[in-house]
Amino acid sequence: MTGQQGEPFGPWLGRQLRRAGMTQAQLAAELGKTRAAVSAWITGRAEPREDAKLKIAEILGTDLASLITRVADVPTALPLRWQHRPAHADGGREYGNVAAFAFDADLSVLAREATQNSLDERFDTREPVRVRYTLHELSGEHLDAFLKAVHWNELSRHYEEAAAGRQKVSRSLRSALDELAADRSLLLLRIDDYNAAGLTGPEYSDGRFAAVVRRTLDSHKASGGRAGGSYGLGKATLWATSRFGLVLINSTLSEPHEGRTHRRVVGRLDLPWHTLDGDAYAGPAWWGEPDTDPERKDVARSWWADEQTVRDLHLERTSDEPGTSFLVVGAYDASGDAETLQEMHDKLVRSLADGFWAAMIGGRDAGPLLEARVTTLRNGQVVIPEERVDPHAHHAALSRALQAYLDGETVPELTSGDQVVGTEVPLIVTHLKGKGRPRDKGREHPAVLLLTPADDTDEHFNRVVCMRGNRMTIAEQRPRDLPLGTMPFQAVLLAGYATGRKGEDVDLAEAFLRASEPPEHDRWDRTEELTTTYERGALSRIKEFRQSIDKTVRSLAVRREITRTGGPAALRELLRLDGGGASDGVRRTRSFPTVRSMSAHLEDTGAWNVTVTLKLPDAEDAWLLTPVAKFDVRSGGRPTVGWSLLVGSESCRAEDGDIIVEPGVRTAVFTGVTDPDTHPVQGGFARLAVDIVKARGGAA
Repeated sequence: MTGQQGEPFGPWLGRQLRRAGMTQAQLAAELGKTRAAVSAWITGRAEPREDAKLKIAEILGTDLASLITRVADVPTALPLRWQHRPAHADGGREYGNVAAFAFDADLSVLAREATQNSLDERFDTREPVRVRYTLHELSGEHLDAFLKAVHWNELSRHYEEAAAGRQKVSRSLRSALDELAADRSLLLLRIDDYNAAGLTGPEYSDGRFAAVVRRTLDSHKASGGRAGGSYGLGKATLWATSRFGLVLINSTLSEPHEGRTHRRVVGRLDLPWHTLDGDAYAGPAWWGEPDTDPERKDVARSWWADEQTVRDLHLERTSDEPGTSFLVVGAYDASGDAETLQEMHDKLVRSLADGFWAAMIGGRDAGPLLEARVTTLRNGQVVIPEERVDPHAHHAALSRALQAYLDGETVPELTSGDQVVGTEVPLIVTHLKGKGRPRDKGREHPAVLLLTPADDTDEHFNRVVCMRGNRMTIAEQRPRDLPLGTMPFQAVLLAGYATGRKGEDVDLAEAFLRASEPPEHDRWDRTEELTTTYERGALSRIKEFRQSIDKTVRSLAVRREITRTGGPAALRELLRLDGGGASDGVRRTRSFPTVRSMSAHLEDTGAWNVTVTLKLPDAEDAWLLTPVAKFDVRSGGRPTVGWSLLVGSESCRAEDGDIIVEPGVRTAVFTGVTDPDTHPVQGGFARLAVDIVKARGGAA
């Protein structure tokens, strides 16, 4: 971004007069000019000559260069202050920001919503958006300095009154204030984005700044319809994650406002309705300079801060790139599963990896859309070094699938374990109301389905991660009715703009799917917007799309004999097999047993009866394998169940729960019957999975 650009002379002069408390008539008298001449300057119909400008500079207490560049206000004493919104005249009360209750005050939700907003505001499309999350714990003199900088004494009486209520927000405030007083410690969470648009636009009317700072349910995304969010609710997670409802903001703008782009600073506080000294307050408050515009006299507005001020507020930015820094004061994780700094650091890393692994992957022709980092400080000192989020480390198989698509390396059928099969799944986009023709269901959009064998370390598999827009993950779909013996897989469904394609069908699909998402953007289903905006049958098209995804996955994931470097994709939790543990350290075989087929049925007792056919490579030593039966339930881990019977029925034998296959045998079959007494649920309510692991103790 280039340097700051000067504001037009007229608006600049008008604001300086207001800041100085001087009228147009007074300036005219000082200059020996008519009031009409000064009015013409301010309205932009004329501009004073250089000698008049020099005199104006003297009157305003500045120099001629400031009048020429117009990238800064003249020196005036406008003290920063907190301005609390008066209570509604009609007696209405809000005991908290309703938008903040749309989401849990959870770090993973914050990471998803805040990062998605940054991604939606990507500025230079040739470069990724760079987001940085910084946890910073303050205590002692560092805490005192920060509280002084944010005018905490000015806020404390409002906090005490707001915390005296009986509502949920008041009780939470009371707890936060008590802990701050007892522990003398405060946690800040700063979220910086770079190569984003920044909070551009005017203070009060339409623009990014007003949408974030002044308004509720105003999305105001300017990303050409590619925005992930659409409700304008995501920003509320910033305030919801603050125990004090307090967020400070420092933005570097991608386009000038008032002739400037650097260090546009403002604070916003969300409190419940309360009274103080006999006056009632609605709850919201803003921190900034008092506005000098007669229409908004004394309203706190953003100001152009100096470098020392942003340092004192822990809002300093590391470069001049456009973007915004949000400081969540008193950050916490309401879920309770991240309380220490290490736990919170790790949760942020995991959440960023889970929500945005796809956006962090670049292809052969284009780089990634996003880079993310997390670091943790205590009183200015690094306690957990900066960690760059690596999608391949957290989601290896999913990342491999998307990478292959972006590089044009998908295959029509899997023949090895590291390949990615790609195909299309049709989505019929219903017409907007009044736009369709009789018996015309809509426009077909070919979504892209990618499938690859699961990685051996994957905790969750046999799922389809569905996304659109800037590769925003919408939902994880678990395909139904997978045949027994289906290989463990990971799949990615790309729809709309996530396909990387262009065309009318892409635009229509993106809008259609976005309309089918609730505020959480976590599924494609019935919404008011879908049913009121689109012709009848829109919900049926969504359901058919999900069914087509399941059907396509079933056809692609049928187990085939494939090879895989480092181990078979068909066997979960397979340990390294060393062919008998040769003392010379040389491996005697370079391949592993695979499951050729499985068949099973439920017995009247509720037990699963399963027969497994193994294909084995030639080996000099016997194989000693342990079959492990697990129930593949819809959520959580897969519970292990016991065997009531385990027998080798062909070319193998069962001993003490292990299957022993003699050297030279290439095919072996064993049968197992599960013990119903060990089933956590009835056998008919869960799918059975059989894992084959190397038995402890090595080969037979």
